[in-house]
Amino acid sequence: MSINEKQEEIISEFEFLEDWLDKYQQIIDKGMSGKGIEEKYKTDDYLIEGCQSKVWVFAEYKEGKVYYQGESNTDIAGGIVVMLVELLSGHTPEEILNTDLYFIDKIGLKEHLSPTRSNGMLAMIKQMKLYALTFQNRK
Repeated sequence: MSINEKQEEIISEFEFLEDWLDKYQQIIDKGMSGKGIEEKYKTDDYLIEGCQSKVWVFAEYKEGKVYYQGESNTDIAGGIVVMLVELLSGHTPEEILNTDLYFIDKIGLKEHLSPTRSNGMLAMIKQMKLYALTFQNRK
């Protein structure tokens, strides 16, 4: 499934939720359903700079594709990182770097997050793209 097909799935999951409390609950539920991150990666080396909460992201490169793990110590950030992990994992560095993450605007996430959470989400995306860039340059 392409990144855009995954984005469309996320958008369809949220489009029926009109109330933002329901949308926040959906984000929290996503975080609860995520695989998380292996304990050995819950170190400062994998901590995302710029997040108010603690968010860890680890990436590995296997057979030409990037696979992420991510987790947070808070519910909303945890849901966001899980959505990003599910969206971007299993794709080539090029696909990840060339993706426009339009689902963020389509579900209204950017305007309903506090400025600190919004900055944290952008920091997560930046770090995930940096991992992809690093793997792309290793070829």
